[in-house]
Amino acid sequence: MTEISDFGVIVLAVSATAFVALLGMRLADRVSLPYAALFLVGAALLSETASPLQTVLSIEQVERLTVVALVVILFDGGLHIGLRRFRRAAGPILALGVLGTFVTAAVVAAAAHYILGFDWILAGLVGAAIAPTDPAVTFSVFGAREIRGRAGTILEGEAGMNDPVGIALMIGMIELATEDDGSFSIVVREFTVEMAIGLAVGVAGALVLLPVMRRVRLTGPALYPIRVLAGAGIVYGLAAVAGGSGFLAVFVAGVILGDAAAPRKGEIEAFSSSLAGLAEIAAFVALGLTISLGDISTLGVWEDGLVLALILAFVARPLAVGLLLLPARLHWGERAFIAWGGLKGAVPILLGALAVLAEVDNESRLYGIVFVVVLFSVVIQGATVPYAAHQLRVPFRRVDHDLSEVLEFVVREDAFANGHELGELPLGERAWIGVLIRDGRPRTITDDVVLEPGDRVHVYCQPEDAAALERIFAGARG
Repeated sequence: MTEISDFGVIVLAVSATAFVALLGMRLADRVSLPYAALFLVGAALLSETASPLQTVLSIEQVERLTVVALVVILFDGGLHIGLRRFRRAAGPILALGVLGTFVTAAVVAAAAHYILGFDWILAGLVGAAIAPTDPAVTFSVFGAREIRGRAGTILEGEAGMNDPVGIALMIGMIELATEDDGSFSIVVREFTVEMAIGLAVGVAGALVLLPVMRRVRLTGPALYPIRVLAGAGIVYGLAAVAGGSGFLAVFVAGVILGDAAAPRKGEIEAFSSSLAGLAEIAAFVALGLTISLGDISTLGVWEDGLVLALILAFVARPLAVGLLLLPARLHWGERAFIAWGGLKGAVPILLGALAVLAEVDNESRLYGIVFVVVLFSVVIQGATVPYAAHQLRVPFRRVDHDLSEVLEFVVREDAFANGHELGELPLGERAWIGVLIRDGRPRTITDDVVLEPGDRVHVYCQPEDAAALERIFAGARG
């Protein structure tokens, strides 16, 4: 019974931490703090105060748990973006997701070598580990908010695209670090093979899964989301077994299936989103439980991690974004917002765990640096994303779809809205235009669009604001 009792203590402590953190989500949302910060910090503090939890998870278990979590998160992220949104921002997404990961990793590696004195192998491993942005944090920060323009789509698409790139880069760097006669050609070869196979399996998997979703009926509605999730697991597994990037495969499959019509699609997406939220919690709790704050202080990792986090946020990331988004049609505020919104999270956790499992030199130091960089990103950058959006004039508003109504108005000639730009309308923070239809066709919503008589607008709002909105869009006769 001792084993059962000891494990019961662990289950109680972990569950209580998750439960309290879930209750604190509302407070975190009010101060714009990403949920990941609660679970990461809470689990780290819990592991310091509760001695049985310090050995509850091994690094290998963290790696496996994070892999499963990322499969769910990336597939859900692809479903959320969809093929149409991806196509509209495909150029910037691919540029940042692929080239941007290499540029960021190279700048961080150079800084680690020349400023902190790391040897080139350790510097390259650190650069590869913290270069990718993270879908878990990105989707949780942006998921309940509306962002006009392409900035939000670019950040979400990049977070899904550069994770497979970063993982392939890290695997290549680990091979380089563990082979006596290795060269950088190993990294290039590993990256090329993983991306090619992952892309092919992802496209083929989606094309096979889609007709099954549409034509094969199941015995109960609750089984439809489970079937799709199992399909995503098959796609990941086939790509991984074939030597490709399973993460790229599931993300691509999710993007292709995102806009496709299928029975029970709403239930599928709702289930996927809920499971992705659980996966996010699991990944960050796992990192927190495997980190010893005392060991980090002993190794002197706090200073190294903070220096690299600042270089990453203020030098490497802005440099990559500035260079690679030059051809994109974005105003300067959107470019700066994309640079600041490149949040770190579960993917660096996984990459750090891979390095530890490979027993590279200084693996404990590397894993500690990953923790410090992720902590800085989710707490400092994540909490200031809404403020940065406001200062950079990027529309970034929360829309509570559970509590708000969606009302349709037709703009009349005597209405205040007639002849005014969308950005000039006195909507405040409690109302948000989600759809604009002109001449039977949806229009792209930007602040400089001038409303005309006959325009139909769908507005998210609180019920008590309906009368005021009626006067703005429909005029006195409304």
